[in-house]
Amino acid sequence: MIYAFDTYYYPDFAYTVCLAFESWTDEKETFIFTEKTAVAPAYESGAFYKRELPCILSLLEKIDLKPEDVIVVDGYVTLDDNGKTGLGGYLYEALKNQVPVVGIAKNEFAAPDSKRKAICRGESKTPLFLTTAGTEPESMVGNIKDMHGNFRIPSLLKRLDQLTRLA
Repeated sequence: MIYAFDTYYYPDFAYTVCLAFESWTDEKETFIFTEKTAVAPAYESGAFYKRELPCILSLLEKIDLKPEDVIVVDGYVTLDDNGKTGLGGYLYEALKNQVPVVGIAKNEFAAPDSKRKAICRGESKTPLFLTTAGTEPESMVGNIKDMHGNFRIPSLLKRLDQLTRLA
């Protein structure tokens, strides 16, 4: 199963949504998991994970993860060639390096990362940025390109973003 997570922050709570789907090419999710949590700390530049990681870990308590599953986060797993870790990397560590994590970011991080892959989907000239832990990024490029939808953002990831704003 593939589990894609996103969190949206409201004034008095955070709303985390997870869409579960069986195949990278699926048009519709198989399951939806949601959770409201207390407001996370204010955004701290360079430490986004401090805000979002607790939300994801809390929602993961409702999910029976298996080693063959994959988690997708809206953001980065690695941030640079010097080993700086992003949200997905901290999640991978929290899961004791047992479940692969794929980060898909909409904006490029400034520092160079030789493992970061830029992926253009559909007719968009603006790429998505892919980083991973527990699997090689090259092995995920085709999966992200093949996700359902004709536009830059795959259909399920767009739906995920929309659902987080409906709390």
